[in-house]
Amino acid sequence: MKSKVLLVALMLACVLPLAAEDKEEKVDVRIKQSETVMKEILGMPDGIPKDLLNKSYCLVIFPSVKKAAFIVGASYGRGLITCRKGRDFSGSWSAPAMFALEAGSVGFQIGGEATDFVLLIMNDAGANSVMSSKVKLGADAAIAAGPVGRDAAAATDIVLKAEILSYSRSKGIFGGVSLEGSTLRSDDGANKVLYGEDLSAKQIVRLGKVPPPASAQGLLLVLRRASPHHVAHK
Repeated sequence: MKSKVLLVALMLACVLPLAAEDKEEKVDVRIKQSETVMKEILGMPDGIPKDLLNKSYCLVIFPSVKKAAFIVGASYGRGLITCRKGRDFSGSWSAPAMFALEAGSVGFQIGGEATDFVLLIMNDAGANSVMSSKVKLGADAAIAAGPVGRDAAAATDIVLKAEILSYSRSKGIFGGVSLEGSTLRSDDGANKVLYGEDLSAKQIVRLGKVPPPASAQGLLLVLRRASPHHVAHK
């Protein structure tokens, strides 16, 4: 009996570290995928208008969300959020916090192919909303499909009224998309895997409790090059 208990203990001692490494690798892959998404979208002629990116307070990225995820099983997409540092959101981009997108109307909008979602948080009210434990888009925070390219100049009213602008990319097609009815929340389990302690998204991106992990350096470099400084709304 003792030998069986010892054998089980030895097996767990081997398996648990491997499981932890696997979870950490998945989080790092999510960050790298987010970097690729932003690099490609920012390189598109009619991608996110730089004027809007410069005015944004925070950026939320959900790479490779599949429709099946909203129908069977987990019911959410996994991504990350980064905000401009400083009390007035005027600093450089923060360490990323892991975020989750829970199904709403988005579940019926995305096709069978993987879809990337990018959300721009456009003011402090929107930033404070998404830093809460859970925010329902359209109810707790005003959200609108983000304008692209030439449409951005003609969408002043939308930009001024919305706290969040949302975009999607699927099969190479990029444009504004409505995520109203979906919810955003901090993925605290993934944050613990990434940073080794229990931290909320607010503690990571607003209070600066931890430095960016090595896997996030590429993403932050892409964002710093694309939008090094915050530009206040006029």
